[in-house]
Amino acid sequence: MHIPRTNSHDVLIAGAGPVGLFLACELRLAGCSVLVLEQAKDLRNPLKELPFGLRGLSVPSIDSFDRRDLLRLIEERAVPRSSPAAAHWMQQARRPAGHFAGIQFFHDQIDSTQWSPRLPDTVSSVAVDMASIEAVLATRAETLGVEILRGCGVENLKQLELGVTVFAGGREFRGQWLVGCDGGRSTVRKAAGIGFTGTDPEFTGYSAQVRLADPDVLKPGRHYTATGMYIYAAPGTIGMVGFDGGAFHRSHPITREHIEAVLRKISGTEVAVTELELATTWTDRAFQATEYKKGRVLLAGDAAHIHSPLGGQGLNLGLGDAMNLGWKLAATIRGTAPDDLLDSYERERHPEGARILDWSRAQVALMRPSPSSRVLESIIRDLLQTPDGATYFAGRVWGIESRYDLGDAHPMVGRSAPDFELTDGTSLNQLLRIGHSILLDFEACESLKSLARNWSDRIRYVTIGAKDRLGLSALLVRPDGVIAWASDSNGGEMAAANSASKWFGKPLTTPP
Repeated sequence: MHIPRTNSHDVLIAGAGPVGLFLACELRLAGCSVLVLEQAKDLRNPLKELPFGLRGLSVPSIDSFDRRDLLRLIEERAVPRSSPAAAHWMQQARRPAGHFAGIQFFHDQIDSTQWSPRLPDTVSSVAVDMASIEAVLATRAETLGVEILRGCGVENLKQLELGVTVFAGGREFRGQWLVGCDGGRSTVRKAAGIGFTGTDPEFTGYSAQVRLADPDVLKPGRHYTATGMYIYAAPGTIGMVGFDGGAFHRSHPITREHIEAVLRKISGTEVAVTELELATTWTDRAFQATEYKKGRVLLAGDAAHIHSPLGGQGLNLGLGDAMNLGWKLAATIRGTAPDDLLDSYERERHPEGARILDWSRAQVALMRPSPSSRVLESIIRDLLQTPDGATYFAGRVWGIESRYDLGDAHPMVGRSAPDFELTDGTSLNQLLRIGHSILLDFEACESLKSLARNWSDRIRYVTIGAKDRLGLSALLVRPDGVIAWASDSNGGEMAAANSASKWFGKPLTTPP
């Protein structure tokens, strides 16, 4: 049987969710040809819309969207706290800052001075539904020239010495690289022979939109019981967790009768469900790929790591994968990357994924319907009422304390760069929108300017002052916004040159 072959692309991406689309945008920004293959034909999915599709963006995700001029488009679709579609815990007198296993902490408890050096008043929050994020990213991807084929999911692949052949929708596609962004049951991961290890589920979670005979029979909010946990937002939005080892997840049809039975068991009430409008199940299964790169195949998002949706950190973790991988894969394709640049994707992102999976597991331990978990819950609840406790949890949940180990002792290296407000009215995030690295020199050091000329095709040199430069004289920022080198005093060109070589390969000219 003859299978028609399309033209080859630099990169094939499996999956047109937020991670796949954001990665596609990053690659096109760097000039790579990209084809996205998506199994679903229809963009619309009610589970990605409000209320179940609501997600909170972490600080790194907000920074990433701002660095690509996407944040304003996301914020236009954001859900205000006063909206009926917002989660019940957002509609409170005190401003909630997040939660751990449903235990809230608040903005007025947080002491941001405890965090590593960052600009004041730069922590923000955005709540938006998945459908809106995908719509913004799809529009940007198409504007940049990304090809998206819907109804054409990856079925198999064959790795070659200098590329990958992908079989999808009865057609054959060729690419130099293939990135699997195709979810927790990733076909790409399985076909590439990449291991997936972790911990099995303890519960089945339910998200359901229902009609109740008496909407007032349940008390709004989050409640722990002797048999599990449930969340209720009137008149009929339900979230439940039943500790059954994940037995019901994707094993049986979700019926009105079943939802009513589980809700009665967990809530301890004789609640009557008269109609089931929408429902889905999920678990706390926490697995991670044993490797993020095998040959010419890479993984990102849920294809690389899955965990429970507690705390809503899965989307942010996947967006971080895309931002980290995009410029590195593009540099590899252009031939400007050092030999091990692409390997640094796994070195940086695998530990970050493992950390989030453990954070998810810790929340599950707190939710178990056992006397020991209820005692532990009371201790965590007390801790979250203290400034130190709230600040610690906010730093973890918001992603502020995330840092890559780049082998440099400077406290800002490996962290997301602050959005410095520059004296000409622009900001660092605006400079990063072209997708190049930035050497930001606050003191106009001639040796740094000369150094930047050697990598002029990869590094943009900017000498300008800042309203608050946090004691820095200069810093080298990667295209993903991560600080690769920083100096507190004038000069440091040798260390800067070493960092430039490490991340951006050989210079155009040999430094004197």
